[in-house]
Formats: sequence, structure tokens, C-alpha cells
Amino acid sequence: MASKSELKFAPLLVFAALGVAAGYGVHAVLANDEKFAQPAASTGQTERPTANFSIDTSPIVESAGGPIVSHADVLEQAIPSVVSVYTARIVRVVPYYNPMEELWRRFYGLPPSRQSNPREEDIEERRLPEGVGSGVIVSTDGYILTNNHVVTDKRGESVDEILVKLSDGRELVAEIVGKDPKTDVAVLKVEVDELPHMTLADSDLIRVGDVVFAIGNPLGVGQTVTRGIVSATGRTVGALGNQGYENFIQTDASINPGNSGGALIDARGRLIGMNTLIISQSGGNIGLGFAVPINLARTIMVSLIETGTIRRGFLGVKIDDLTSDMAEAFNLDTTNGALVQAAEENLPAAMAGIKRGDVITAIDGKSIKNASDLRIIIGQRTPGSSVKITAVRDGEEREFDVILGDLDDPYGTGISTAESLLEGVAVRPLDGKSREEYSVSPGVDGLLVAEVDPRSQHSRGLRAGMVIVEINDRPVRTLRDARELLRKGANRLWIYERGENGYLVIRIQ
Repeated sequence: MASKSELKFAPLLVFAALGVAAGYGVHAVLANDEKFAQPAASTGQTERPTANFSIDTSPIVESAGGPIVSHADVLEQAIPSVVSVYTARIVRVVPYYNPMEELWRRFYGLPPSRQSNPREEDIEERRLPEGVGSGVIVSTDGYILTNNHVVTDKRGESVDEILVKLSDGRELVAEIVGKDPKTDVAVLKVEVDELPHMTLADSDLIRVGDVVFAIGNPLGVGQTVTRGIVSATGRTVGALGNQGYENFIQTDASINPGNSGGALIDARGRLIGMNTLIISQSGGNIGLGFAVPINLARTIMVSLIETGTIRRGFLGVKIDDLTSDMAEAFNLDTTNGALVQAAEENLPAAMAGIKRGDVITAIDGKSIKNASDLRIIIGQRTPGSSVKITAVRDGEEREFDVILGDLDDPYGTGISTAESLLEGVAVRPLDGKSREEYSVSPGVDGLLVAEVDPRSQHSRGLRAGMVIVEINDRPVRTLRDARELLRKGANRLWIYERGENGYLVIRIQ
């Protein structure tokens, strides 16, 4: 197992100095294929577009004919669907501005130069190349699958410009439809019809030993194909952090910086994964490449296209893998499954009857290998959907019908975890509109309390319109600041409200 320092994203993270990135590709679902159909949650907004993908779910079988001496025919069909992705940031600069000159002007009491207080016409926009990656066209109307890190800059923000280059030489401007950092998936769109596109396979059917090809733009040299096999499936390497969803296909097909977002295809030319990262001490390929399975990427892509968001199912349990000792202690014959360490009250699993000590072994009849497997499967289901969970309790197998909650709003308060500071309390940075709405003085900085659910335990103290200026005597500017400053027990908040300041104490269990 490589250390974190050895985990390398095939493009941006490994070879930042080269300005090269990597990526992957994906496609959508057939309405008559129940396995892949994921109902989009109704948002009550204007109807969003849909994407129609070509899917072939038949498994690869061993060839019965003579030796294969070329894969050119298969690759000729697949290569036109893979694109190179070039990204850039736009910065606004003042030409000839010299900060040392301004310093000396102040020292000698001279008036500032025009560059220190420029007019709009003095400011120039400059394009800074950000990186190079790859992508896969998955529909005739221009949807392209790639990696989130291919279209995200070093600050974690979306790049300003994206240009995709097709194998026939055409260059097209692309827009970001949506991104999901938790799976490292992003979807792009170009406004061109009748594009070549790749057929999607069922990545659940791939087997160790299947022949695969990686197609992309490694190190920016141009479109390149490498060959290998599926080395392993279901890999978790920690590259996406604790909140990430990892279920990688491992391959020894050469993947290098710039391959990210490119295609991993099977021997029939069907897309089975998106090349995403490598593990390497040198930064180059050593035969440990990883791709996001197309089934996972497709689910994310369809949700981004049809709803503009990612909504993940939620059980409300703390789970762990089973060790051999645990299996023996719980009278189990195998370590397959996920041990429930806790089932929180008033959340879906507990409400359905699942308890601490249960071992979840299957969802809707599909066996669970470990805790990560359970998390991936539940995360691909939509909130509000019903699942049948099989679990072992006291040596007996039981079934539970669970209505999944929403990972971003586990208690149904309507407040997303992206804005939530405390249970039922949403905050956001101050801006001009909120300052005017709540009469916040210009000299006040902090986090605005945007919404407080009346059922929240903090609703007695916090109200919409308050500004959290400090937490435990430390200034607060961002949600990240606030989360890091809060601690268990009593917390001291310095609050601004309607022209007055005061302390408020909140307690966190």
C-alpha cells in the first residue's frame, strides 16, 4: 500500500510543473434497463436536459478463434470518441505595475502612479494555461465525461476556459455541466451534434485478466493508446479523502499525467472506466493505474445532467469492515459484509429496525463485500428510494425495508451540509445583498446566519440575520474557519445583530 505521498493523480497533481493533467470518460442510461435507471429527484425547477447513451451490457467471453495479431479495428472505432482537454484561467492585470515603485513614491511623498489606481480600460485580461487532460464523448449531442481535477485549478475552483480537441483536429469550446469532487467526475458539454461517441459497458461484469486499453493524451504528446489487463477491481487507495467514493478499477495499462479523464476500454471497444490516477514514487507509470468504473461515473453524470446536483442516499449508520476475529465473534463464516457499529436514532436505518451489532450482507439481493462497498451502493441510490437490506443478527438472517434519507440533509431540515455549520443552522459569507437586507455595518465581517430550522436545538439562541464574528475569540470568515474553531462542549460566539454585539454560548455534544 503506497503512502499518501505516493498517490499521484495522473495529471495535475503529479506533473504540475509540466502543466499536464489527466481525466476520464462516461455515458448514461437506457430507460428500459432497470439496473442502470436512476430516477432523478424532482427539483420543481425548469425541466433539465437528458442524455441518451449507448450501453452494451453483455459480458466479455474468451475468444475461441486463432491468435489475435492486431486490435486496430476495435481501436479505430473507439479513438474518435476520446478528446484532449486544455484548460486555462483568466487573470486581470495592470500592465507595468511595479509595487516597489509605489513603495518609493509613498516614502518620498509623491502621488501614486496611475497603475496603483487603474481605470477599467487600463486593466488587461491574460490567459494562463492551467493544464492538459483527456475526456470521452458519450453522447452524439456533445456530453463529455472527464475528471473533476482536470477542470479544477490549484485553488479548487473551476477553470475559466476549456477547449477540447477532437481526433479529427477540430477544436471546440466546452462548458462545465457539473462536477463531483467526491468521485472525481465532471461532465462537459459542447454545442455540436452528430459527434462520435463511445458505447458503455457494464463495469460490474469485468474480471481480473480482461484485456483493456487506455486512451488519452499523456504528457500532452498527443492521443496515445496503451494495452494491459484488469489487475484488480474495487480498489480503495485514499486518494479522494475520507469523504470520497472510491471503487477503482486497477490496471497495468500505462497511464501517465495527461491521461486523466481518458477512456479505459475493453476488447470490444466499450467504455468500462475513466483513467484517473496512478501510484508512483517517481511520478511516472509503474503499472499501478486506477480508473473510475463506468457504472459509478454514469450515475453521477446522469444526475448532473438531469438535475444539476448530486443527491446521495443515506442510511444513518456507522460501519466497519469485518476482520477474521470479528467474524468469529459474531458467529459468521466469512468476513464479507459491513458491521454496524452504531445506528443513529431517527435516521433511516434505525427507523427500519437495524441495530448496533447487525452485519449487513446484501442490498436488494446484491452481496456486500465490505463497508466501502456498502457506502458506494447506498451513495448511488437517490434519497427517498426504498432498499431491502439483508443483515445477520444473532446468527439469523433478517431483512429490513429502508427508505433512504438524503446525505446532504439527513434530518430533513432543508439545509444542505454544504451550508450547515450546526444541525439545522445554515450560514454563508456576507455579501452586499445580505448586508443591505439585514442592515449589517460595513465594518462588520463574519458569517451570516442564513437559516435556522425551528426544530434545531440551537434555534433558541441563533436567528437568521445574526453575524458570527468570532468563535472562541478567533475571527471567522469562512465556513471552514467556523467548523475548525468549534469544539465539543461550550463554545463562545461573538455575535453582531441589529447594530449591537454580544456573546452567545452554544453547546456541542
